[in-house]
Amino acid sequence: MSDRRKRTNTTANQKKAALDVGQPDTKISRMRMRAAWMYYIEQMTQNEIAEILGVGRVTIVRMLAEARARNEVKIGIQGYLSDLIALERQVEQQFGLEKVIIAPLSHPDNDPIPAISAATGAYLSGVVSNGMRVGVGWGRTLLSTLSYLEARALDDFTVISLLGGISQPRRFNPAEFAWQFAQLFQGDGYLIPAPAMVDSVETKTALIERCGLKSVFEMAEDLDLVLLSVGAIETASSTPYRIGFLNEGHQSSLAERGAVGDLLFHFYDKEGRLVDHPIHDLVMSVGIDTVQRVPVRVLTSGGKEKINALYGAMKLIRPTVFITDEESARQLLVVAQTEL
Repeated sequence: MSDRRKRTNTTANQKKAALDVGQPDTKISRMRMRAAWMYYIEQMTQNEIAEILGVGRVTIVRMLAEARARNEVKIGIQGYLSDLIALERQVEQQFGLEKVIIAPLSHPDNDPIPAISAATGAYLSGVVSNGMRVGVGWGRTLLSTLSYLEARALDDFTVISLLGGISQPRRFNPAEFAWQFAQLFQGDGYLIPAPAMVDSVETKTALIERCGLKSVFEMAEDLDLVLLSVGAIETASSTPYRIGFLNEGHQSSLAERGAVGDLLFHFYDKEGRLVDHPIHDLVMSVGIDTVQRVPVRVLTSGGKEKINALYGAMKLIRPTVFITDEESARQLLVVAQTEL
């Protein structure tokens, strides 16, 4: 083999090796990025770019394809996303929230829970970290979030259920959300081993003071983040009604007192005030005043039947992060405008 051919092969191999280890030839990479900029940003044709760069059109086609393959070019549907961003800003400004995340829906009548759960899982996966203590509620929306969490090992990570569970055997127990959430991050999970509602004030006192539950309630006084979903009074689709804690008598008497929704089985009206009802004396859950003191308060919920409940929750706990679907967000803004 001639010396010239050896040198040619050596140069080619060096270029290939540079590409393999992520160190592309500078001149080629700059030309590729210029081609991508002119095509995607300046909206120039491939022929125009080829003429300016002094190469053939086939070379431009190859460069654009390589830029996509290297993830140097990322394409999004900016028009639709910009509408959602504008909607997020409107909700943030209307309710004085730090952050709003709105999940898109393909149709206004679709069940919003999958979309909301996916958005919630993505958010939580990005914010949970070592040493955090997270308090959680439970319900269908939160339970669905588990499928969208990015599992990984965290050090000194603790999840605390803020509400008792259910005792009847069922296909799924939403109260186990705290435990499953903790397991995804290899953390410690603490439950309140009691029904969400008990039969008397005496039973509640005994469970807390004499049956070892006081320590769990004390842990909830030092949380970094709380994750909650709302329930609605108006329909039978809310978790408390579906699992049998609320009957028609409870529902009607709560509605008569102006209740529109619940957080941790604490029932409140549209103005965010807890209603006066004896059911609150029987609930095994952390108090709303404790939730209000948590620095990061994440509220995730949506659905046509929950708009008034969400409106009241905004005033009750003033979430720092609100995650919902686009249809619920729009309806929430309509309610806010009518209340002015």
